[in-house]
Amino acid sequence: MTSPGDPRTYALPADFRIALAQDTSFWSGGRLAMGGSPWKLVRLGEAAGPHLAALRRAGADGLASSSTTGRALARQLLDHGLAHPLPRARPGPHDVTVVIPAFGRPDELERCLTALKNVPTIVVDDGSPQPEPLRRLAKAHGARLARHDRNRGPAAARNTGLRLVDTPFVAFVDSDCRPEDRWLDVLMPYFDDPKVAAVAPRIVADSGSSGLLARYETERSALDMGSRPALVRPGAKLGFVPTATLIVRTRALVDLVFDEEMRLGEDVDFVWRLADRGWHVRYQPEIRVAHTSRLGLRAWALRRHEYGTSASVLAERHPGRLAPVRPSVWNLATLTALALGRPVPATVCAGVATALLARRLTGTPERWTLSAAIVGKGVVADAAALGQALRREWWPVGLACLAVSRRNRLASAAATAMLAPIVLEWITHRPAVDPLRYTALRLLEDLTYGTGVTSSAYGNRSLAPLLPHIRIPHLKSRRRSVPTAHF
Repeated sequence: MTSPGDPRTYALPADFRIALAQDTSFWSGGRLAMGGSPWKLVRLGEAAGPHLAALRRAGADGLASSSTTGRALARQLLDHGLAHPLPRARPGPHDVTVVIPAFGRPDELERCLTALKNVPTIVVDDGSPQPEPLRRLAKAHGARLARHDRNRGPAAARNTGLRLVDTPFVAFVDSDCRPEDRWLDVLMPYFDDPKVAAVAPRIVADSGSSGLLARYETERSALDMGSRPALVRPGAKLGFVPTATLIVRTRALVDLVFDEEMRLGEDVDFVWRLADRGWHVRYQPEIRVAHTSRLGLRAWALRRHEYGTSASVLAERHPGRLAPVRPSVWNLATLTALALGRPVPATVCAGVATALLARRLTGTPERWTLSAAIVGKGVVADAAALGQALRREWWPVGLACLAVSRRNRLASAAATAMLAPIVLEWITHRPAVDPLRYTALRLLEDLTYGTGVTSSAYGNRSLAPLLPHIRIPHLKSRRRSVPTAHF
């Protein structure tokens, strides 16, 4: 493998097409962009005006710009998560090797290998008690086989396979996953952006059942990251992607491999370390990968609990990133006043937050309207985050609030914050599960994950994954208050 260089310096090809992200909005005549990954305000230069106007007219179809300024603007919009790439599908063959970590379950491996349709493949048998069925399958499908003498976990299996790869790209595919046809034709062109290190498709549940849990999994699989493309980063709306199926540029992995000490959460750690080095990790849901779901209630709940147990180790390796909530002190004061039925103090707190932000935006047209919109958005987002924390990491407090919500105003507000997002979720997506049982399963899912977090915190004697990070906005100079896109 060659040295990756610094991905922050990589320019886009002249014919690379992009489109503005759905949640990107513009203020002050297009001079300010709001949105991105993580969410931010970005000040755009005057030279961006004509190119930005063309992008807005193009809409979802997007466009490519061959001019120096247009390409520089595209680079900045992609880097901030304000736009998404739109490369056209390209037929293979593709210079990629698939690595499949496997532990038993030969029937799943058979389905996986069949779906791959003769793409060069390495199967890593991670110490299966009965290795012969996996050996026969690998041979029948023309795959190379490597074997561990003992079970060492998926991270070690992927690393073993990676050491045998000699192609520019490697696709990690779990043995219980089945990519759809043309998956490489659609996903590989995203690597035309030299800053992209990894691309993840959408993982969807494939149960072959019509039972309650199967229908819930169709809507709420733990590996399904949703229907919108995203730039994946710590602190962004989509903070990680699973490595159940993930294509990676091998030169980004010169000295970066999966942490073999981690049996769970190694995918989060891997993606975060890529992002920390300046690489882009993209989630592109137009390609789907079928994943075999666990449909026994006990196994399903236990798996969610296991996911939560990775929190303390991740918090140790990535300090500050596992805080369950990050509310602004002003938003917290506003929400507390509202919960206590005090609208006047709530209005005062929101007004102070708006005034402080408007002062930072001095000289910006519409600064008061923009500041009020940002504060309102922040209050709603922080309320939803607090509700989720009460369902998950702070589940003992959340259960207590649900129990006494009819007798206590503050507990009632907390219960509303916990339940309202679930109700809105059901109304928006209309899953094939009635609202009562959907809510019950949703609460159980969060509870089991939360017990994993609390048990790992107790076992590791660390409160890091349970403690909030309360942001205290302070006055900054105008120069530093809003990042500027340079091109």
